[in-house]
Amino acid sequence: MSMSGKLAFMCSGQGSQKAGMGLGLADVPEVMDAYEAASDAFGVDVKALVMDESEGAQDALNQTRNAQAAIAATSIGIGRALMARGIMPDCLLGFSLGQIPAIALSGMISDEEAFKLIDVRSKVMDEAASAHPGCMSAFLKATTDDVRAVCDEAAQGHTVVPANFNCPGQIVISGDVEAVTRAEEAWKERGGRASRLATQGAFHSPLMQDACQPFAGYLEGVELKEPSIPVICNTDASPLDAASTKERLVKHLTNPVRFQESVEALARDGVTNFVEIGYGGVLSGLVRRTCKDAERACVQDASSLEELAKELS
Repeated sequence: MSMSGKLAFMCSGQGSQKAGMGLGLADVPEVMDAYEAASDAFGVDVKALVMDESEGAQDALNQTRNAQAAIAATSIGIGRALMARGIMPDCLLGFSLGQIPAIALSGMISDEEAFKLIDVRSKVMDEAASAHPGCMSAFLKATTDDVRAVCDEAAQGHTVVPANFNCPGQIVISGDVEAVTRAEEAWKERGGRASRLATQGAFHSPLMQDACQPFAGYLEGVELKEPSIPVICNTDASPLDAASTKERLVKHLTNPVRFQESVEALARDGVTNFVEIGYGGVLSGLVRRTCKDAERACVQDASSLEELAKELS
């Protein structure tokens, strides 16, 4: 990885969780500190959750609240570990849930407040998902016009909308199960491919509207500082500031993640190095499809952390 250009840290989103995802980080003290802080906020043993590879562990980890605790703590811990080793990003980008770890790493809120915020966010999203069941599905080799047309055709009085603009040729839809299923079938009839996501709700769609008011109410009591490191907002691919962040975080619940546009905006601003801090490498793959010349890395265990720290020191 070359440091001739700017460096961005990317915080993982929900769906990147996997049983045993923390095993390779057991010797990283900053990550263990993050797991402990998250455990205090969530009332769940997050370290045990991410270290468990037993039968049934994945099902437990896929529960919205557990997934968000595990993913956010892992991103914050890895980010803190890199910073402690002298690797400071020029900007931060999170995918959906990942925006909140990014805000914490930017200095807008403390790590502890970030976990409390995510706890509230996960609860209100769970409640909205229970009241309005839905699902999400990734459409491959799709254009925006393709997906909007299929969603309009499949809605038939139900909700189904584009939810994540991930990279060229990959768009996720979200909505009622019946409508998403119709959209998948219509897309396959057109020769496309669709893949149902392991989420427990129709996130980033109007079905999350019930979560907005309670989340906004909690945010009223949260004090935000100006970021010391720029954070790119998912909803409009522009930097967050203290004055608008609360409104934009609430809007984010029911509006699409514009990850492709965010990566393109960072590239135009001189970012040539993208480091994913979290498990699985999904975001690194999306960057590869969006900016083919960008340098990419995924730090998800102690060896990849030390390798990057050595490379960039």
